[in-house]
Amino acid sequence: MGEALIEFDIGPNPPPRLDKALGRDVPDDAALSRSRLARLITQGAVAVDGIVITDPRFRVVEGAAVAVTVAVAEESHIGAEDIPLDVVFEDDDLIVINKPAGMVVHPAPGTPGGTLVNALIHHCGETLSGVGGMKRPGIVHRIDKETTGLLVAAKTDRAHHHLADQFAAHTVERRYLAICYGVPDANDPRLRGIKGTSFEPGNILKVQTMLGRHKTDRQRQAVSFNAGRHAITRSRIVEPLGNPSCAALIECWLETGRTHQIRVHMAHCGHSLVGDPVYGGRRKLSPKAVTEAGAAAVAVFPRQALHAATLGFEHPVSGEFLEFEAELPADMRALLRVLGWQG
Repeated sequence: MGEALIEFDIGPNPPPRLDKALGRDVPDDAALSRSRLARLITQGAVAVDGIVITDPRFRVVEGAAVAVTVAVAEESHIGAEDIPLDVVFEDDDLIVINKPAGMVVHPAPGTPGGTLVNALIHHCGETLSGVGGMKRPGIVHRIDKETTGLLVAAKTDRAHHHLADQFAAHTVERRYLAICYGVPDANDPRLRGIKGTSFEPGNILKVQTMLGRHKTDRQRQAVSFNAGRHAITRSRIVEPLGNPSCAALIECWLETGRTHQIRVHMAHCGHSLVGDPVYGGRRKLSPKAVTEAGAAAVAVFPRQALHAATLGFEHPVSGEFLEFEAELPADMRALLRVLGWQG
């Protein structure tokens, strides 16, 4: 991998910290965000007046000569594949995709091809981000293989860094639609007795725990209260399903974005998602409540009934707030109809 040297001088009245001063004065075409610059400082890739500085809090003065060494992206080893994509939005900086069920986002040992990244490399051609040292779509968030819905990928380094910063700051709007067992209602005393669950005004269920890898199954995530990463999920009932109600269409939104977060949190509070092979079990619904056809449809639904329906973020160049919506996929609509959905 090659390297490039970015050189510039600190302008008048610089911020007191080196990382902030670099973030202000670095040339726009370098496409280096403040968070990336902070990492480069700690990695020893920044010199001020010929001296390597590794402390982001270093006090820099006007006129100081800065040299930043960055890696030059190489061509990706990931192959381009002509896979159809449902493109919701695209410009020179980013692309928003409505991902189908069954598509993995990024190649891995078990799925070396047929992924969203393979499709994006073919679709985007030469207009790709070089973040991480490889020219490839800038994947700043993921959704599970069997989850459908909206995902944004960066086509330039600048867009990648800006979007990544928004996800890190939890300012991205992400709302999901899901079908769960039971009805997560504030009137259910059982829910109020589960550690980590509470209700906010408007019958909004809040689940707040730590999440980390399961102790014995490394493919699963598990709720914890003393280890892992902080995670908060909120949900509301869109429509109860069945008579009497035994399932629900719910809307979920994330304050954090951890692996399998919605699936794990809804299972934790006893409202696992229909069809979830990892966290849901195979609970049966009463044919008396949802008809024989409804109970049978739930029993054979082949994936977690989860759809990334809304995605909103600030455009990395224009600053405009963009928001996109993706309709429920056909399989979830069909399941809801047979369960008596009135939507």
